[in-house]
Amino acid sequence: MFIDIFTFNNIFAILFTLINFSLLVIAYKLFGKIGLFSWIVMSSIVANIIVTKVVDLFWFEAATLGNATYGSIFLATDVLSEKYTKKDAKMSVYLGFFAIISSTLIIQLALLFNPVYQDIQDNLQGVFALAPRIVIGSLCAFLISQLLDITLFERIKQKMPETKFLWIRNNGSTLISQLLDSIVFVLIAFYGVFELNILLSILISTYILKFLVAILDTPFLYLIKKITPLNEKDENPL
Repeated sequence: MFIDIFTFNNIFAILFTLINFSLLVIAYKLFGKIGLFSWIVMSSIVANIIVTKVVDLFWFEAATLGNATYGSIFLATDVLSEKYTKKDAKMSVYLGFFAIISSTLIIQLALLFNPVYQDIQDNLQGVFALAPRIVIGSLCAFLISQLLDITLFERIKQKMPETKFLWIRNNGSTLISQLLDSIVFVLIAFYGVFELNILLSILISTYILKFLVAILDTPFLYLIKKITPLNEKDENPL
């Protein structure tokens, strides 16, 4: 089993996660707070697209690819809470929520046009066809969990504001909010569709992957803590 862990998918999943976090760091270095806002909007849309791809990953036979990109949103909001304000973090969540709704609506309207090439239409339909309960579950889970993450991060920061406790603020808020995210999504999307044991299996496997992603983002938060964005250097000459 130990050898089985080192398959292409598993190794590439770790690399994929690190690339997501690294790109977020680059976005912050180049564009500062605006870069984080843009990252959250982009990731909100992309995560809802690539989540449709299911792969064999680690100990799970059916894992979705949205976890790393979705997890990077929690890192971005934690950065906003840490280096800017709670208001900025909440605004980024509302922007992400609006981006998901808007992109979903536009794509669904685009699919209504009569196509010239039916095979392309079929491919698009296969990727973007909506299951209402899954969409509602995703939207509810996103909004509730992200706002909870911001609130928990702020409360932990008030009690333990020192930089040495940054990992507690980051992991504590993210791991709790990711658990709620998984519960809300699974219950709304799949309750009554699958038996209880299958629901628990989906919930546990989803949360374990999110847990691993949350742990991996901690060094990146410490790195961003030390970074001064290029567009803010003139404002902070010291």
